Amino acid sequence: MRRLGSIGCLLIVAALVAGADKPGAPGAGPAPPKPAAGQAPAPGVHGVSGANAYRTYCASCHGTDGRGEGPLAESLRFHPPDLSLISKRNGGEFPAEKVHRIVDGRKPLPGHGGPDMPIWGDAFRNADTGYDDAKVKEKISSVVEYLRTLQAPGK
Repeated sequence: MRRLGSIGCLLIVAALVAGADKPGAPGAGPAPPKPAAGQAPAPGVHGVSGANAYRTYCASCHGTDGRGEGPLAESLRFHPPDLSLISKRNGGEFPAEKVHRIVDGRKPLPGHGGPDMPIWGDAFRNADTGYDDAKVKEKISSVVEYLRTLQAPGK
């Protein structure tokens, strides 16, 4: 397998610069899924829902359903994990704080994330968020909450 190199990094940076994570932006993809009956819609972060951010930044490796089968998965040194099994791997509980820390990547957990996963905390700290760490945290939190919705039912 080939390692995701400079071309993949350039694609990610281009998406960040182009603002493709904003609903309705060119290349933003289809609208986020509608919430189930009785479920509140994802509030989003300054106009960005967790679903849109996930599709823009995560789905290329982890797949739209989070199962690790994105279009770039085969080109990575390590196969992306199945994100729909986070709760199952953690005794039926979704560890939101741990997932937030892994996605952020600026204070890595040993054995999680790793050098092949982008450091989204740094990537999201840009003009779009006003270089504001609170907005970066909100954006990552919206992705984490979206990951919660992808969890496989039952144990």
